[in-house]
Amino acid sequence: MKKLSARRRHPLAAVVVLLLALAATGGLYAAFAPAGKAQADETAQSLAIDEGKKLYSVGCASCHGSGGQGTTDGPSLVGVGSAAVDFQVGTGRMPAQQPGAQVPKKKVIYNQAEIDQLAAYVASLGAGPITPTKSQVDPSGADVAKGGDLFRTNCAQCHNFTGQGGALTKGKYAPSLEGVSPKHIYEAMQTGPQSMPSFPDTTMPEQEKKDIIAYIKTVNGSESESPGGLSLGGLGPVSEGLFGWIFGLGGLIAIAVWVAAHTAKAKKS
Repeated sequence: MKKLSARRRHPLAAVVVLLLALAATGGLYAAFAPAGKAQADETAQSLAIDEGKKLYSVGCASCHGSGGQGTTDGPSLVGVGSAAVDFQVGTGRMPAQQPGAQVPKKKVIYNQAEIDQLAAYVASLGAGPITPTKSQVDPSGADVAKGGDLFRTNCAQCHNFTGQGGALTKGKYAPSLEGVSPKHIYEAMQTGPQSMPSFPDTTMPEQEKKDIIAYIKTVNGSESESPGGLSLGGLGPVSEGLFGWIFGLGGLIAIAVWVAAHTAKAKKS
């Protein structure tokens, strides 16, 4: 009897076996699921690149070359990254309507899915700035005051103090930043489109970009107030000086004419 009882399984043995089986199943899933997901992501990326290449061949290759190497009509796209494509195409600047000193913003002709496909193809030509995520461009909790300091130091020379834009040399200009999405502002700082210098994270960290975006959105928001009264478009001292020159000097001339006319009448009488 003692031998028979010794050979009996412990009451918890079945539970242990079941737990080991579940652990083994989980281990197999952990081993194969990530690989399957990675393979699915890689397949989706390959499809996006293929579709982007088709769009590129139709809308971009005539100026930038069949492989993005550039031509006399358009610069090379090798190494510009997906952020540059998202900015240029997402603001309607590309495809360009006509050559000129500056490519203006216009109606967007591609939807966001097509823009993402074009960006995927161009990014495959060479590493470059990556399209930012929503969290990267979200200005919530950013330091508006610090953003103002950064903007006046790095941006106001061209875009004016509240981002209303301004003229540059040789027919170029700094566009207004009013109504521009945070993502496109961030991408412009990343890539430096046209006459604008680029501000990579090594020069201007992500948090400082958020601060600048917060400042631009604040000064151009509906709740923004002008403590000096009439803002004159927020263009800064040039417009204020012109206003003072025309109306101030004009008012003085009018007063002088009035005084001279009344003095002449007084002498005659």
